[in-house]
Amino acid sequence: MFENLQEKLNNAFKKFKNKGTLTEKDVKEGMRAVKLALLEADVNFKVVREFISKVTERAVGSEVLESLMPAQQVIKIVNEELTALMGGTQAKLQIDSKPPTVIMMVGLQGAGKTTHTGKLAAMMKKQGKNPVLVACDVYRPAAIKQLQIVGEKVGVPVYAETEKQNPVKIAKNGLAYAIKNGHDMVFIDTAGRLQIDEAMMEELVEIKEQVEPIEILLTIDAMAGQDAVNVASTFNEKLDITGVIVTKLDGDTRGGAALSVKYVTGKPIKFIGTGEKMDAIEPFYPDRMASRILGMGDVLSLIEKAEQNFDMKKAAELEEKLRKSRFTLTDYLDQMTQLKNMGSLESLLGMMPGVSQSSLKDANFDENIIKKTEAIILSMTPAEREKPDLINYSRKMRIAKGSGTTIEEVNRLLKQFEQTNKLMKQFAGPKGAKKLAKLGGKMPF
Repeated sequence: MFENLQEKLNNAFKKFKNKGTLTEKDVKEGMRAVKLALLEADVNFKVVREFISKVTERAVGSEVLESLMPAQQVIKIVNEELTALMGGTQAKLQIDSKPPTVIMMVGLQGAGKTTHTGKLAAMMKKQGKNPVLVACDVYRPAAIKQLQIVGEKVGVPVYAETEKQNPVKIAKNGLAYAIKNGHDMVFIDTAGRLQIDEAMMEELVEIKEQVEPIEILLTIDAMAGQDAVNVASTFNEKLDITGVIVTKLDGDTRGGAALSVKYVTGKPIKFIGTGEKMDAIEPFYPDRMASRILGMGDVLSLIEKAEQNFDMKKAAELEEKLRKSRFTLTDYLDQMTQLKNMGSLESLLGMMPGVSQSSLKDANFDENIIKKTEAIILSMTPAEREKPDLINYSRKMRIAKGSGTTIEEVNRLLKQFEQTNKLMKQFAGPKGAKKLAKLGGKMPF
């Protein structure tokens, strides 16, 4: 995401980095390059104008011109103003003090509204909630079926009636169903539209009046750029939305919608869609997104992904095994599988500081490596996984045949495991902590 914008901003910052001191003229020339980068990223013109004005006003002040490192100070200001532009702080989902919490989902067709209704419900289910989805799109062919499929994927029930029923009545009935069956969250999937339609807008207003949602979340397609922001503005005027979900952000190299929507509507981005999988949804943090845009990485989100996907019980067991130097191929497979659950290698590396999108563009990430590793290890006997020294040539032949790989690939895996095992042993026991401290507390992965 933001690939083009990140590259152009970095080029603009080079105008500052090549100079030991900065004059007011230097700052204004650099800001012209930043302005062009934002406009090319399809950021709203009014947003760009105000943003450049604020940054320039701060950048020509004493905090930059009299600084020992003026270039870094300018980037710091841009980072702070980008964060403020996108809302400043994270806007959390509101939870009603008197259940059920009603969330009304709205948006144009094709923006991912139905899918993200399911994604959001799944996220809340993981947090201990008991959600239900209500199918109120009776117009689009197979819309109800789509929501039912989404509900089945995430393990969340769906309340649906026939396509001939009135959506307002379905919404009311769905709420009554949720109360009767003990659901503490209700996600109402409303009818989408190809473009703004007055009749359907009135229907949404009526649903809002009848079910009194605490949140009205609008899904907008990041790849639609300025059109998405215009849609957000219209929906906000009619419904007074409470927040926005920006979808398809993983496919948007510009970023105009994410940078403009808060300024134009006054309503925060609450979540972002980052892929097709049902867990590819993240809370929106303006400060973290600003860091990603400027190529500073997003370590906090990376850590949170690790916390969500790594099994703490298994981690404790692994720690015990390391103390006793009993790291096996089964443990190795567990670690690889948990890493895979965090997402693609490219997306994980994209969160690391100093790793630019352009540097990842031509990198060849073979996501099949983990699949091959799984196949090879699962083709071994339990004894072979515990003691790889048992694996002679004939056993390698059998493992390669059983996993659909080659002896060379089996040898490569065993060598990688041996190297990893040696590294693990360095951190086992009391002396390991001292070695880890020398590395600054960072384990390579």
